[in-house]
Amino acid sequence: MAKNSVGTCEMCEREEVERTEHHLIPREEGGTFLETAMLCIPCHKQIHALYTNQELAVRLYTVERLQDDPKLASFIKWIKKQPSETLPRVKKSRERRKGKK
Repeated sequence: MAKNSVGTCEMCEREEVERTEHHLIPREEGGTFLETAMLCIPCHKQIHALYTNQELAVRLYTVERLQDDPKLASFIKWIKKQPSETLPRVKKSRERRKGKK
């Protein structure tokens, strides 16, 4: 699978977006050769802004789990309404900025 491509985001399902490869279990947590998902840049950035690699590996290791997460669900609801070229600014969550989980 290509590292970058144009297509449909597996998380927000917007079409004709530039996508990047997201390791469902981060490489740093042993996921180098495991399953990946092709996500639009905003979805991919939002995931990493909200969660640590350890949290992703332990709790949010499928597209379905990511979509069902309350913090990401509200973002997905919003981003679905945005044009495919929209690249919003993403900030780390307060918890991540403070150095907590």
